[in-house]
Amino acid sequence: MNLIIRLLYIALFSRFRSKQKVLDRCVTPFRTNLMDLDVLMHMNNGRYLSIQDLARVDLMSRSGVLPIFNAMGWYPVVVGETIQFRKSLKLFEKFVIETQVIGWTDKDFVLEHVFKKGDLIIAHGYVMSRFLKKKGGPVSIEEVLQAAGIKERIEMPERVKPWVEHQKLTRAHFTS
Repeated sequence: MNLIIRLLYIALFSRFRSKQKVLDRCVTPFRTNLMDLDVLMHMNNGRYLSIQDLARVDLMSRSGVLPIFNAMGWYPVVVGETIQFRKSLKLFEKFVIETQVIGWTDKDFVLEHVFKKGDLIIAHGYVMSRFLKKKGGPVSIEEVLQAAGIKERIEMPERVKPWVEHQKLTRAHFTS
């Protein structure tokens, strides 16, 4: 229930926050609450992944692509993700998550998520995501880029390329 409330909050208030381009870094503020905590009284590791989902909704909403994708019957799905934790977040602590599309492959978009409390990096994650059609089947990268108005190609950072290749190999292993 807590995540639904946060999703509604983002859906409602993203429209009043600064607009941005889809390839810009999107900063989304949060505060830990009781439902985020585990038995050690810090934010549960699984909650970080769910908050990354909410931050991607904020990015799509503030960049204006969310209503375009909805009208086309497209929705994003996560096909791979990883996260590294550096520090803990305690009850009621404010933090932000910085979300940015950092590249794409022939099928997937790659996004980076950085959790910060002030200048301190709390956690750092990567997500691979693709779009599917509600009527069935994948949406091509070219279709998504065109619908989002992205004309330039960005070069994926070297630091993430090994992870992307690992994701491709792992997926190939499970589908063969």
